Amino acid sequence: MMKTYTKYFKTDILAGLVVFLVALPLCLGIAVASGAPPFAGIITGVIGGILVGALSNSNLSVTGPAAGLIAIILAAITQLGYPAFLMAAFLAGLIQLALGFARAGTISNYFPTNVIEGMLAAIGIIIIKKEFPHAIGYDKAHEGDFYSLEMGSDTGMFTEIVNAINYAHWGAIVITVVSIIILVAFNKIPALKKIKVIPGALVAVIAGILINETWIRTGSKFAILGEGHLVDLPMPKTFSDFISQFTVPDFNMITDMHIWIVAITIAIVASIETLLCIEAGDKMDPLKRYSNTNTELKAQGIGNMVSAMIGGLPMTSVIVRTSANVNSGGRTKVSAIAHGIFLLLAVLLIPALLNKMPMATLAAILIMIGLKLASPKVFIHMWKNGLNQFIPFIVTVIAVVSLDLLKGVGIGLLVSVFYILKQNLKLAYFFKKENHHEGEVIKIKLAQEVSFLNKAAIKKTLGEIAPNSKVIIDATHTAYIDFDVVELLKDFLLYGAKEKEIKVELIGFKENYKMDESSHVSIE
Repeated sequence: MMKTYTKYFKTDILAGLVVFLVALPLCLGIAVASGAPPFAGIITGVIGGILVGALSNSNLSVTGPAAGLIAIILAAITQLGYPAFLMAAFLAGLIQLALGFARAGTISNYFPTNVIEGMLAAIGIIIIKKEFPHAIGYDKAHEGDFYSLEMGSDTGMFTEIVNAINYAHWGAIVITVVSIIILVAFNKIPALKKIKVIPGALVAVIAGILINETWIRTGSKFAILGEGHLVDLPMPKTFSDFISQFTVPDFNMITDMHIWIVAITIAIVASIETLLCIEAGDKMDPLKRYSNTNTELKAQGIGNMVSAMIGGLPMTSVIVRTSANVNSGGRTKVSAIAHGIFLLLAVLLIPALLNKMPMATLAAILIMIGLKLASPKVFIHMWKNGLNQFIPFIVTVIAVVSLDLLKGVGIGLLVSVFYILKQNLKLAYFFKKENHHEGEVIKIKLAQEVSFLNKAAIKKTLGEIAPNSKVIIDATHTAYIDFDVVELLKDFLLYGAKEKEIKVELIGFKENYKMDESSHVSIE
C-alpha cells in the first residue's frame, strides 16, 4: 500500500489542488444555501478532507458538505436554531458510526449498475445546467449564489438557463471560453498532457484571475465584479474574529425529540448518498479497487461528530468532488487529504487572493466534469446493452434531473428491479414443445437456480399444458429449487397431471426434494 501512495504521490497532490479549487466555492455556497455561516462550509470541507480522508477505506472518494442535505439543514436551523441543529448533526454522526459497526454499508452491493450509471449521467447534466448561469455571468439581482449541486428547482428544468441568457455578462463568457480551451488543450494536446506538474485546471484559474484583474485595472466593461461572481471567502481581521466563527452544539437539547428526528433524518439521507457515491466512485476507479462501505460509514460518522463539535455542517461523500479527483489523476486517499489541507491553508493564508477568482472559471471546470459524466458515449453504451439496461438507466437520469437525487435513484431502483424480476422469470426454465405421432411432448428444462419469483411463470406453463400430453421436467443442471416451486410441482404430479391424464417424466431431481420414489421417475 505504501508503494502505491509513493507511486502516485505527485499526481495525488495535484489532483487534490484541483479538487480544492472545485470544493472551495461549493463549501461556501452550500453553507449559505443551508442558512449556515459561510465559514461552516469551510470547516466541513477541511474535516471531510483531512479526517474522513484519513479514516476512510476509499481511495478516491472526497467528502464535504452536500447539496442533497440543503433542504433538511435549512429547515432544521430555522426550526431549532444553529446550536441545537449542531446537536442533531452530532447525533447523526453517532448514528452513522453505529450503522458502520452494524455493517449496514453492505446495502450498497444491491445498487444496480444501470442505476449508478444513470445517477452519474444525471449529475453531469445537473452540473452543466447549474453552472451555465455562472459560465455566462448571470447578473440578475440576488441570483448569483453558487448552488452548484442543488437537485431540482421550482422554476423548471431549464428556466435558469433561459433567464441566464437574458442577463449574460460578456466578460464571464470570455473567461469561460478561455478556461474551457485551456482545459481541453491540457486534455487533448500530447505535449501538454505530459506536463503532470501543472494541471490544466490550475492554469485555467490563474488565467481567469489575470484576465479579470487586467480588465478591472483598465476599467474595461468586461470586468467581473459583484457578489456571487467572484469567490467570497471569509476574511477575519483578528484572531478573535477567526475564533468567533466556531460554534459548539447545545448539549442541553439532547433530550428533545425534535433533535432526534432531525438527527435520524440526516443520518439516513447522508448515509444513502455516501453509499451511492462510494459505489459510483469504485466504478470510476481506473485501478478497479473496492471500498469497504462499513468502514466508510464509520469514517463519515466520526467526521460528522467532529464537524458538529466546532460548528461545521453534516457531510457526505460527494460525487462532484470525487469525479474531479478521478479526472484530475487522483489515485489514492492522499488527494482527498491534500484537498482538505489546501482548504485549511487557503482560509488561513490567502483568502484575499482566492477572492479574486472568477466563478466563471470554476464553472468551466465543473462543466467539463459534467460533460465527462454525461458523455454521449455513456448513453450509446447503455443502449447497446439492451432495453433491460437502458430503460432503468434513462429513467434514473430523467428522475434525478427532474426531482432530486434520492427520489430519482429510488425510482430508478424500482424500474431496475422490475426488469430484474422480468428477466428472472424468463430464465426460470427453457420450454420446448414437440409434436410426435403419439401426441404432444413438452420438455421443461429448469435453470441452475429456481426461486419463488419463478413460481407464477411455471404455474402458468403447467396450467396451459393440453390433456393427454407428455411432459419431461429436467432438473439435471439445477442446483437449487425454492420450496414453493417444489410444492407446486408436487401438486401438479399428484393432482393436475392425473386429472388431465398427462404423462410426466422427472429427470435429475435431487433426493432432498422428495418429488417421488427416485431422481428419475415416470408417472403415467
